[in-house]
Amino acid sequence: MKQKLVLMVLLFVAFGAEQVVGQTCTLTISALSFGTYTSTLLNGTATGKVTCAGTWNIPMYTGSGAGATETLRVMTGTGGATLNYQLFTDAAHSNNWGDTTGNELTGTGNTTITVYGQVPAAQYSTPGTYTDTMTTATTSFAVTATIQATCTVSATPLAFGTYAGVLINSTSTISATCTNTTPYKVGLNAGTATGATVANRSMTGPSAALLHYHLYSDTVGTDTVSMTGSGVAQTLTVYGQVPAGQFVTPGSYTDTITVTLTY
Repeated sequence: MKQKLVLMVLLFVAFGAEQVVGQTCTLTISALSFGTYTSTLLNGTATGKVTCAGTWNIPMYTGSGAGATETLRVMTGTGGATLNYQLFTDAAHSNNWGDTTGNELTGTGNTTITVYGQVPAAQYSTPGTYTDTMTTATTSFAVTATIQATCTVSATPLAFGTYAGVLINSTSTISATCTNTTPYKVGLNAGTATGATVANRSMTGPSAALLHYHLYSDTVGTDTVSMTGSGVAQTLTVYGQVPAGQFVTPGSYTDTITVTLTY
């Protein structure tokens, strides 16, 4: 006879499955703890033991997270913040574990099982502890993860074009992505030119000639910027200016600015 084990998700538990002609099946399963999530792909596992004399199948339902589906489940954190994750029947994370035919785990007799979980990358939810509960009338186990505050940053080149001794302006765009509610600051260093400071930067050209320029966080002339992460990319404009009246050796001039994001 085929016995259906109904598996869902809170802590380690043992459950008694439906009986079929005197057959009783049970399952014990550990919690699925992903550990600390830093917005990069994260894998985790839970292990279980099936005790059953006959054949069985284990469906995995959507869990308790708002908006969860059979293929994309949801852990919930403080203030209703969410963190998506997936469950698979195989270590390659290629076979979704669901509750429809073909997506359930099947087997015969006593055995151990593994639940393969995965949290996709590039989620910048509010730092804190996240949980989900997959449960039925017979068993449950917990899915948990802790989000660590994290940020990524990138910037576009700042190209002034051709300078002919008159004042010229140009801009660069910094893109910062931080976990939701995470406060952060963006600062720019002095660059690589000899004698440069954050107030007076220089590009270096032929025979170490210097072309002076300035960088601002606005058109008026303020410097570092403080912001709060929103979980999506936030852009900052860097305003560059080359003062007039510099008659240096003709040629190409360059500098390298390091963007430091502190959180």
